[in-house]
This record gives sequence, C-alpha cells and structure tokens, in this order.
Amino acid sequence: MGLFKQMKDMKDMVAAAPGLIDQSQEMAANAQVMQQQMMAQQQAAMQQAMGQQAAAVAPQPGGLDPIAGVDLQKYAKIVKAIAPLNYDQSLLPGIAAANGVDAASWTQAHDGWNARIKSDPGVASAFSTAYQAA
Repeated sequence: MGLFKQMKDMKDMVAAAPGLIDQSQEMAANAQVMQQQMMAQQQAAMQQAMGQQAAAVAPQPGGLDPIAGVDLQKYAKIVKAIAPLNYDQSLLPGIAAANGVDAASWTQAHDGWNARIKSDPGVASAFSTAYQAA
C-alpha cells in the first residue's frame, strides 16, 4: 500500500510542477526588478553625494588667483613637466623659465601654490584637475 501512496504523491508533485516553475520564475523576475531598483537608488545617491562633495570642495575666495603672475594651469603644466625627468625638482626653475616665468617669480609661485594646495581642499581639487589636463 505504501507503493500506491508514493505513486499518488509523485503524480501530485508532477501535476504541481508547472505551477511551481511559474512561481519560481515570477520570484526570479521580481528579484531582478528589485535589484535594478536598488542599483538605480544607489546611483542616484552617489550622484547626489558627488554633487555635494563638489560643492564642498570649492576653493576659498581668492584661492585660484595667480601667484607672482603664475596661474594654476601654468603651475600644473610646469610641475608636470618634471614627471618624465624622474621628478627632478632642480629642473623646475629652467622649465619655468622656458614657460616665461623668471626664477624669483617661480620661487614665489611654487611656494605659494604648494601652501594653498595643502591648506585648501578646493585648490587641491582644482590643481588635480589642472595637472591631469596639462
């Protein structure tokens, strides 16, 4: 008698299989939709955070004013020029001169930009952008 019960249970399970398959496919589709919604929410949150961060790192007033006639873009260009020269700092005055900046102005600009970059995250961010563009 146990054999007949097992066969009946198996028949019932086979009859229920299409419904179970449909149910599992529906659950998988719902999970995928939920995952996409979560990803969209995360992206929106990241974009909002990046917007707030960009606003938070705006340079202080006057932070991007030229120093000794050297603006941030020229400073970044000169500093980046030593990268292929093993970052030899002693070559900076010559590179500055080749870019129209005399030695005294270069010393003042170099010291001034370094101080601003260290003290103002907005200037540091702007320098990073200018350095990459140079």
